[in-house]
Amino acid sequence: MRYLIVSDLHANREALEAVAREAEDRYDSILCCGDLVGYGADPNAAVEWARARCDRVVRGNHDKAAAGLEDLSWFNPVARTAAEWTARQLTPENLAYLRALPRGPLPVEDFELAHGSPADEDEYLSWADQAFTAFDYMESRVTFFGHTHLQGGFRKTLANVEPIPRPPAALDRVMLDLRPGSVYLINPGSVGQPRDGDPRAAFAIYDSGAGIVTYWRVPYDVAGAQRKIRDAGLPDVLASRLQNGR
Repeated sequence: MRYLIVSDLHANREALEAVAREAEDRYDSILCCGDLVGYGADPNAAVEWARARCDRVVRGNHDKAAAGLEDLSWFNPVARTAAEWTARQLTPENLAYLRALPRGPLPVEDFELAHGSPADEDEYLSWADQAFTAFDYMESRVTFFGHTHLQGGFRKTLANVEPIPRPPAALDRVMLDLRPGSVYLINPGSVGQPRDGDPRAAFAIYDSGAGIVTYWRVPYDVAGAQRKIRDAGLPDVLASRLQNGR
């Protein structure tokens, strides 16, 4: 089975459409690690795409915030402004969809989907020492997660936990063979707001039969997404950060 794994769409229609075009005919099922909305200017488009195309979706913290399920007091001012704006834009049907999304980890075949850590859906896994504890909560050999907007992840062997680096900027894809005896936390990266220094939209394709994850990057109309954010009156930083993937 070939799975298109996406995460952190963040209402970026231009990035999402570029990923959909690039991944066409390369997968059998679409799975999402959460944060359909927040930050970007097209929340309804992102939710409607997920409703129509995704077989499994776990909720992200911005999905909870827009749906009124999250206390916004711990959000920074920019994120809070975007969450409040998003909540006002969503149709009743899309708002209901976000409210009904399950929390991770969510089992799929012989692996799992999560937004943050398998231990806590809101926990960031950015470094190997953070991932070390998270591996203890996994109930399968592979868990896909998002939240950090950093493509890559972590591999646990008998000896240690080591990071899986993102593909070099010169490449559009890198294959990872899942080694027998190792356990994996795999981050497909962010479709709509990468923060690993590469502005291209990120995703992954997992061939569960072959045990291969392919990390992908694809360029998209950044200027178009920026223009929509600014036209919506959202904080300018949400537009400017798309330029360099920070």
